[in-house]
Amino acid sequence: MKKKLTYADAGVDIDKADQLVDTIKKIAKKTRRTGVMGEIGGFGGLFSLNTNSMKSPVLVSSTDGVGTKLKIAFLMDRHDTVGIDLVAMCVNDIAVQGARPLFFLDYLATGKLKTGTVTQIVKGVGEGCLQAKCALIGGETAEMPGFYRDNEYDLAGFAVGIVDNSKIVDGSEIRPGQQLIGIASSGLHSNGYSLVRKICFEVLGLEVDSHVSELGKTIGEELITPTRIYSETIQSLVRDLPIQGLAHITGGGIMDNIIRVIPQACGIAIKKGSWEIPPIFPFLQQAGNVEDKEMMRTFNNGIGLVAVVPEESAQEVLNRLNGSGEKAWAIGEVTKTRKNARSRVKMV
Repeated sequence: MKKKLTYADAGVDIDKADQLVDTIKKIAKKTRRTGVMGEIGGFGGLFSLNTNSMKSPVLVSSTDGVGTKLKIAFLMDRHDTVGIDLVAMCVNDIAVQGARPLFFLDYLATGKLKTGTVTQIVKGVGEGCLQAKCALIGGETAEMPGFYRDNEYDLAGFAVGIVDNSKIVDGSEIRPGQQLIGIASSGLHSNGYSLVRKICFEVLGLEVDSHVSELGKTIGEELITPTRIYSETIQSLVRDLPIQGLAHITGGGIMDNIIRVIPQACGIAIKKGSWEIPPIFPFLQQAGNVEDKEMMRTFNNGIGLVAVVPEESAQEVLNRLNGSGEKAWAIGEVTKTRKNARSRVKMV
C-alpha cells in the first residue's frame, strides 16, 4: 500500500506556520495604534480611517525590499535588524511626500520555516513600526521548499500613509536660491550592497567577523547597521516649517535622488566637504578604486535625507534638526539651469 503523503512530506509544515502566527500576533500587538481593527490572522488587515481633521485626505503607498543586504544577515546568522531596514525603505518613501505612516504589511518567503529566524525578522519589523509609529496589521509567511537556498529568505514590505492634499510635499514651490539641508544617515542603509559585497568579500577577502581598524568594528557589524527611519523627523519639520521638497537618498545615491524632486527648470549645486562622511564610504572607495561620481550615484555617502527650504529658513531648519538630535548640514542649493544643459547636478 502506498504511503499517504502529507504537505509536510513535501516540505511545508502547516503546524509550525500556525504556531508562528501566534508569535507574530504578540509582536504586532505592540505596534497597535488608533485605527487598527481586529488582529493578525484574518484574510486581510483592517484599518479604520479618521479623516475629520483633513479637508481632502490622500493615501500614499510604497513597497520595497531589503535587497542583497540580506546576504550579510545570512553570513552573520543575525536577523533582528533587517526588518527595521524593510520598514525604513517603505515608510521613508511615503514620509518625504509629507505623509504620516498608518500601517505596514510584510512578506517573508523562505525554503524552510525556522521559528527562531522568523521571530527575529518579525521582531525587527515590529521595532521599525514602533520607530515609524505605524501599525503592523498583516503579512504573509510563505514556506516554499526548493525555491530558496538553505537558511536564506527574501523580504518585501508595504506601507500606507495619509496626508491632506494641501500639505503634500511635491516640490512645486522649489525655486533657484533655495537651500539643500542634508540629514545624516546611519551608514550604508540598504543600497549599493552588491558593490559593497564585491569590494569587501571578493577584492579584500574579508569575512564578516574581520575587524577593520578604520571602522573600529568588524565589517559585519558595520554592514548590518539598520537604515534610519525619518518619518517622525519629517512630520516635525513639515508641521512647523516651510519645507518645499524632500528626497530620500536610496538607490541612485545623492546624484539621482535629490534631482527627482527638483523642477525641470532648476538644477542643484552640491558643496563638496560640507558634511561629515562616515568612514565606511572612504574605506570602500579606496579599497574598490571607485570614482567620486560612482560613489555619489551608488551610495548615500552619509546623507540619508535632503530637505529643500527657503534660504531665509535654512538656519531655523538646521537648528531644529540639530536640537532634536539629528546631524544636519547645509550641503548646497537649487540653481537655475540653462536649456539643454548636459547635467542638472553639479559638485562645487
